[in-house]
Amino acid sequence: MKLLLLITYLLTLFSYAQKPVFDPEKSTGKLFEYAEFTNVGKSKYSIDDIIKDNLLNYESLQSENHDFGFTSDTYWLRFKLKNSSNVVKNYYLETARPVTDIVNLYEIGHLIKEQKNGDQISYNDKPIKHRQIIFKILIKPQSEKEFYIKITSDGETINLPLNLYNESAFINNNYKQQLFLGLFYGVLILAGFIYLFFFTSLKNKAFLYYGIYVFSIALMQAALDGFVHQYFLPNGGYLNSRMVLISALLSNYFLLKYCEYFLNVRLYLPGYLRLYKIIYGVLAVLFVMLFISSKTLELVYPISNFNGLLSLILIITTVFTISFKKISVDTYFSIGIFFLVIGLLGFVLNNLGLLPTNFYTLNSSKFGSGFEVVFLSLSMTNLLRILREQKEASQKLALKKSEEVSELKTFFMSNMSHELRTPINAIMGVVETELANKTNTIEEQEKYQTIRNASISLLSNVNDILDFEKIEKSEIRLKNEVFNPSIILNQISKNWELEALKKGLDYRLEIKSEIPTRVTGDEDRLLQIINNVLSNAIKFTNTGTIILKITCSSQANDISLFSFQVSDTGIGIHEKNKDILFNSFNQMRLNHKRQFGGIGLGLTIAKHLINLFGGNIKIESKLNKGTDVFIEIPLKEIRDAEVDLKLNRNILGKPLHILVVEDNKLNQMVMSKHLESFTSVSFSVVENGKEAIDILQIETYDLVLMDLQMPIMDGYEATELIRSGTLGNAISNIPIIAVTADAMEETRQHVLDIGMNDYMTKPVKRDLLLKKIRFTN
Repeated sequence: MKLLLLITYLLTLFSYAQKPVFDPEKSTGKLFEYAEFTNVGKSKYSIDDIIKDNLLNYESLQSENHDFGFTSDTYWLRFKLKNSSNVVKNYYLETARPVTDIVNLYEIGHLIKEQKNGDQISYNDKPIKHRQIIFKILIKPQSEKEFYIKITSDGETINLPLNLYNESAFINNNYKQQLFLGLFYGVLILAGFIYLFFFTSLKNKAFLYYGIYVFSIALMQAALDGFVHQYFLPNGGYLNSRMVLISALLSNYFLLKYCEYFLNVRLYLPGYLRLYKIIYGVLAVLFVMLFISSKTLELVYPISNFNGLLSLILIITTVFTISFKKISVDTYFSIGIFFLVIGLLGFVLNNLGLLPTNFYTLNSSKFGSGFEVVFLSLSMTNLLRILREQKEASQKLALKKSEEVSELKTFFMSNMSHELRTPINAIMGVVETELANKTNTIEEQEKYQTIRNASISLLSNVNDILDFEKIEKSEIRLKNEVFNPSIILNQISKNWELEALKKGLDYRLEIKSEIPTRVTGDEDRLLQIINNVLSNAIKFTNTGTIILKITCSSQANDISLFSFQVSDTGIGIHEKNKDILFNSFNQMRLNHKRQFGGIGLGLTIAKHLINLFGGNIKIESKLNKGTDVFIEIPLKEIRDAEVDLKLNRNILGKPLHILVVEDNKLNQMVMSKHLESFTSVSFSVVENGKEAIDILQIETYDLVLMDLQMPIMDGYEATELIRSGTLGNAISNIPIIAVTADAMEETRQHVLDIGMNDYMTKPVKRDLLLKKIRFTN
């Protein structure tokens, strides 16, 4: 067997005598001049077959980057290398394109050594892990070797460079390539992201298509340069073999879409739009052909290149036609398209075999795409400027129209105020007179009262509209006058209590702390806030209860913080509508079908006024369960010596907010009387542990007075839940005093064991309660 291989080797040397041996150190010219190739078509030749077959016709390579065009044939290349020095020589051989399917190197000797390469093998199986087709060759001193290369593709263009480098030249060449490619891909990726960002801001599709086009160009070049195989599809295979065509078809499509939108073809050249759609259709068909069979895949290569040429011709024709129609075309766009056409034209013509293969034609698409991206980016910058100018012009026009509408609205509001308030005031004057007339019957009095309430409601709506106008112009200013808040709050509460009783609703006023008798502020606006909130509560409640709770706590610098809570059992608010509660005319948005009346400005105005007071408002609501409105308004308290003397009695040292948890009404009354007698104490009363847990998560309290035996949830359960920490650290540490009729020592020990701070029995004595509160706080 060895004898047979030796004879075969000698015959090969004899048949190959016509081509000289290439000595990298001494020979003139380049390696391709010492090599020759043969085309075996679709024949399945092995290396042994090639060596034995003396009838194969070999031809010389015509250039340093010989181009075989689009082909699925198999080519064999052969050459000899010689080392005439006395040291071992290491060389790196670069050949074929990174996307060539199979490139195998055979070293002929007593044994044939094979190195497999190409983008259809695993990247990790390459002899040299490099994006390009690279082989490492070792030649011993004073010897020569013969090499064969097998090259096969699936229809893609086959180029056959033969570049032999020593180690230092190979490293230097790689450095230059990486520098060039890094700059090229960096520009593409940066441009792609920038214009996709512009699309998200401006929603102009030209930016979208251009950004995707740039990324598809980068993907196509990365596939051609071997980066896709190296980093994304290292196992080669089905998708890797089609990635060049996939990215090429995508870049063709998005380039056309970009030009279509940038040049506004639909507006200026609607007839051309049909041509664009035809090419879109061809691209779709080609995309499908990629995945039908190897035969259709082979056809896609030349057809897609030819289709690319047609696309360039269509773009150029579009630009010239638009210019001919005296429609301005951005100069940078024209220059960018010019570079793109030159670059892609060189690339396509080289693929079609119409241009020689060299460094410039092989990289023409990179040069063209690079310059194109630069100039098209400049044209997109101009588009940004144009869009900005258009937007500014639109904004100026809109502002002018808005000012005109505002002037008309102000004029209308002024007239409406005069025309409506005059007859309303007249009606109310007559009604007030008749209500004071003692000779009227009860039935007549009720009718006049109905007219009066309707007039007040209408006047309130008119005032809301006028106030809304003032809010829009920031014209509302608060007055600073001295008044008694207790008197006016009780008065407005009584008015709305009557309205609630007419609807069959329960109404309660709870004032849980001492309210200052004199404060400074805007009395009318404070009334307006409470009036609007109570109006909403009664308006949107058909059955159940309305509760107004008022507390007041002293703050620094003689400030009294008034806290109002208006609770109802009305229709509530859907979660999705809570964000628009304070928007003007929100009732129309909430789709109440006008069943409750009103114009929907109450909360809008109330919130604005509360902000002017320096307070805050919070709303909690559940659909079909009811609504709680919490308002805090700071007011300056006016003190005199008598008032100060009264307030200094039984001082606890700091304002306290206490929660009383008690289900017995009589005990509630007793506890309330005791707490009301303490200065700087405010409190709330709930009827069981469940209500206590709920309100502790809404309001902040300094102390809890907890009954033990209660329905739903008793004091033990409530305390254990509070101390568990599940409600938060602030709540878990709140002081708790047990208040119970159970005087057993076991009960006392039990409440202390579960975490209560102290224990007292009923009936509660005032002085003992004060002592317990002082000790606990």
